[in-house]
Amino acid sequence: MNIEQIFQDAALIETKLGYTFLNKQLLSLAFVHRSYVNENKSVSHHNERLEFLGDSILGLLVAEYLYRQLPANSEGDLSSMRSRLVEASACMGYVQKLDIEEYLLLGKGEKRNDGRGRETILADLFEALIGAIYLDGGLEATRGFLFENFSTDMEEILDTPQDNWKALLQDYCQKQYQEPPFYKVLQESGPDHHKTFDIQVIIKNEIVGQGSGSSKKTAQQSAAKDAWLKIEKSN
Repeated sequence: MNIEQIFQDAALIETKLGYTFLNKQLLSLAFVHRSYVNENKSVSHHNERLEFLGDSILGLLVAEYLYRQLPANSEGDLSSMRSRLVEASACMGYVQKLDIEEYLLLGKGEKRNDGRGRETILADLFEALIGAIYLDGGLEATRGFLFENFSTDMEEILDTPQDNWKALLQDYCQKQYQEPPFYKVLQESGPDHHKTFDIQVIIKNEIVGQGSGSSKKTAQQSAAKDAWLKIEKSN
């Protein structure tokens, strides 16, 4: 896959998006990952600036949607729900529903990455598309793209109870070992406005789980979930 292929398949991609670009350059740019630019000197721009813009536009549109749909909910409730609708795992799900992942231009190393980093890359692609549609068609076009495609998915996310994996693991450790689990930050990566945290959870000096997220809190929940599911499987 290359830039030329994206231009050739623009109509097909736009059909999947439900949006037709006036500026095809914006469409193609949304699919260019930094790793691809590093390995292809003929390409000079990647999608991080679009992703930066799209992150803000997505947060705005989701905040407005929740504000209008849920007039009785508190600011804290709305903030929590917004986080669930815009977090990396949700954005990855939106991209996978569109079936456009094959057009993402990656360097060779990133192509082999099927782990936690893949979630972040796909989430960034979604935000870049949001940014591209906003620049091409404005806020109303972006609102239409988002809610015509994903309103049902968003409702399902909000209707799904959110397990507190940290609390479950904390309770288990206190009962079994009389001491809490320890969470260790392995690394922070990504641009300042969209960090990814990789965290291990350790019990009795043993690494029992690992996870990532856009904040330390969500990464700890991910690591706790990984640990808890392993504990359940072994019991």
